[in-house]
Amino acid sequence: MKKIKLIYLFAAIGFFSMTSCEDVLDTDALGSYPNDLIFSDPGQLEKVVYSAYNSTESWGLNKSIWWSRRFNVEVGSFEAKFNFNNLDRLRLRENGWSALNAGDFNNKWRDYFLFINEINQFLDNVDESEAMKTDPDKVSILKGEMQFLRANLYAKMIKMFGGLPIFETAFGLGSEFNLPRNSYEECVTFIVKELDEAAAVLPITRPASEFGRATKLAALAVKSRTLLFAASKLHDPSTAPKGALYDYTKATKWQDAADAAKAVIDLVGGRDLIATPDAEAYQKLFLSANQDILFARPYGETLYDFGLDVNSLPDQTQSPSGYGGWGLSSPTHNFALEFNMADGTTTSGASYNDANPNANREMRYYADLNYQGAIFRGRPVDYALALDPSQTDGLDSPNGSDIGSSGNDNHSSKTGYNIRKFQDESLKTTTEVSAGRPYILYRLAEIYLNYAEAQAEIGNDEEAKTYLNKVSIRALQPLITVTGDALKEAIKRERRIELAFEGHNFWDERRWMNSANLGFDIKGLKWEKGAGGVLTNTEYTVVTRPWFDKQYYLPIPNQEIQKASALLQNEGY
Repeated sequence: MKKIKLIYLFAAIGFFSMTSCEDVLDTDALGSYPNDLIFSDPGQLEKVVYSAYNSTESWGLNKSIWWSRRFNVEVGSFEAKFNFNNLDRLRLRENGWSALNAGDFNNKWRDYFLFINEINQFLDNVDESEAMKTDPDKVSILKGEMQFLRANLYAKMIKMFGGLPIFETAFGLGSEFNLPRNSYEECVTFIVKELDEAAAVLPITRPASEFGRATKLAALAVKSRTLLFAASKLHDPSTAPKGALYDYTKATKWQDAADAAKAVIDLVGGRDLIATPDAEAYQKLFLSANQDILFARPYGETLYDFGLDVNSLPDQTQSPSGYGGWGLSSPTHNFALEFNMADGTTTSGASYNDANPNANREMRYYADLNYQGAIFRGRPVDYALALDPSQTDGLDSPNGSDIGSSGNDNHSSKTGYNIRKFQDESLKTTTEVSAGRPYILYRLAEIYLNYAEAQAEIGNDEEAKTYLNKVSIRALQPLITVTGDALKEAIKRERRIELAFEGHNFWDERRWMNSANLGFDIKGLKWEKGAGGVLTNTEYTVVTRPWFDKQYYLPIPNQEIQKASALLQNEGY
């Protein structure tokens, strides 16, 4: 990327109602409008801001790749694997990522910097614009939204790549893109500055009609996550990879992370999370706007994105095969065992029964997972193959089509699980679209867990437990009373379960440097029916995912290194 074509910011107006973010990124298709037409009208500038919200993304990992519009990073995490034909979509097996191919992470560097450049063009021009003079209150908030979106992009990218070149002005035709990478710490400082400035002008909350637009709470939530990651083991100077591109050296890092989370907590009054008396109530938290959501991608009639394509929504992409679903992300049995029993004991205790693994589990197990026998859309999920001639294979089994399944048997779960979380079971079919269903990007439970983790690292165990238990007790689990290292592990487990399939675990296990949950034998359950319909299961290895230390970070794409000699490649590539 020696030169970047000018992405005319004002051209976004012509693409405001498009259904594909790729249209925004296709620079050859963009036209242009006179600068004064856009920057003289606050209403036109607002439409430009709407376009930039495409950068926040959704259930799909990568909109520029057909497959990965339909699943997210869970397929490469401890949580799940890509199911269809056991394909290695994220290229985590064999030799792992290379600078020539990072699987479905390809194009992320390019696409994110295109969004950053578009936002920078707005920020370069807005302060002196006629629109700012006409309605400074409104346009100042629009500017705050753009700063928020740019900071959010950088926050996502430093998780992927480490230190990045920081661009605060736009590149145009003829601009040279040959700047060195800033240090990781400089990037964190830049992100925090941008978010603090955005938070100072953004409203604390928005009316229902503006759900999905940035608020002060949203900006502070991004700050909280960013500082938590910066404080984590991966960025400690004592761990490898080490050096300026990866290290965070501030002695106050855990206190800073705690303070950032506490800023959100203070604004909401440290209130309890929305009560969920059962699995159905918990599942509904993810189907509509509610006060626990701090920032989300809204889906509805006016969304200009893949969200209205039913083939990218979880009802179609994640339902078991016998329902006509694609079941693209199969939860691992390893991850399913992380869910506690209803009494709060673990699956390594006496309460767990290998022969009946789905009995007496914690509430979130039933909200988040489809498993053998789960009642889903009016019938039991059935992955089992018949051993006895008196029995029939399950509709969701690899032989489901033989007994009338409308789905593709290749989508039958290899692990014996499917994702239930995010499914709207009120829909009559998997090809309908919910009205206003959000894709949640930041929510209050995460902030409480961020705060608990930071406080535990500081040594304030009682304060940590107060907010950890706000999450755990809401899930009908008993009070957590452990301290020290056991408390830190309890926080990690709670984070895995509470934030399941929301795009966290892939990055969390990396920042914790927990290689056992990064490279491992992915386990599944094979279910079989004997005489009288008696069910048995066998645990087996579906596939082995190796681990390479280079994969704490993605490689800088080779073509970028070749075109910008000042860029340094990440270690191992």
